[in-house]
Amino acid sequence: MPPKARVTKDMVINAAFEVARKTGAENINARTVSEKLSCSTQPVMYHFATIEELKKAAYAKADWFHTEYLTNVEQHNIPLGIGLNYIRFAVEEPHLFRFLFQSGFSAKNSLLEMINSEELIPVISAMQEAMNLNIEQTKEVFVTLALFVHGYASIIINHSLGYDEKIIALHLERVYTGALLAIQEQMK
Repeated sequence: MPPKARVTKDMVINAAFEVARKTGAENINARTVSEKLSCSTQPVMYHFATIEELKKAAYAKADWFHTEYLTNVEQHNIPLGIGLNYIRFAVEEPHLFRFLFQSGFSAKNSLLEMINSEELIPVISAMQEAMNLNIEQTKEVFVTLALFVHGYASIIINHSLGYDEKIIALHLERVYTGALLAIQEQMK
């Protein structure tokens, strides 16, 4: 008789992430995750004492996935590419977007606290290098863009506006240009 397949902690996290991605984080529970793994609920509960712990692990994976998505920029203007990717992420991954930004699950940090978080370093670094600004100036531009793109993404994901990438890119370009002009004015 062959040995039973061992369900690892990473397998459980990946399954919870997929549940969140396909049907929403509110559907992460021992039953849905075990169904994804084709096993009983025992391995799920073995690795995670509570569903809250499992959701935290799935949230961390979703956050990593989101960062990778944002920084995969194919255009010459990195800050604009990151902004467009943020909005595109909301359109393509609505359940993950809601989990990350509208569920209140990680309400521990405000935007201004988040800007100094370790998770945001890759995004801020890419923008800083592309804009050739110091870190504080880069963060100012980031906050302006973040407020704009999050608002745009939230409006689209809640079906109050259609997704038109050309129009979004135009609006984003205007916001970005304005943020850079404001920084230049401060430097005078």
